[in-house]
Amino acid sequence: MSELMEQAIQKPRQLPEPEQEALASIILQEIEPERHWDELFDRPESAELLARLADRALDGAKQGRARPLDPEGR
Repeated sequence: MSELMEQAIQKPRQLPEPEQEALASIILQEIEPERHWDELFDRPESAELLARLADRALDGAKQGRARPLDPEGR
C-alpha cells in the first residue's frame, strides 16, 4: 500500500464512528462505479463497439461534419 493511502486510512481512524461510516460510504460510492466501467470496457463486445464508433467519428471528421472541441462551451 502506498504511503499516501496509509495516511488516508490512518486519519479517519481518529474520527468518531459515525464520521468514519459516512466517509466509508463516500469512498465506496466513488470506487464502485469505476469498477463497473472497468468491467464494461473489458468485455470484447465493448471494444468492438468503441472501434465502430471511432470509425464513424473519423469518417465524419473526414467528411467535414466535425467541429473543433471547445472545452469552455462557447
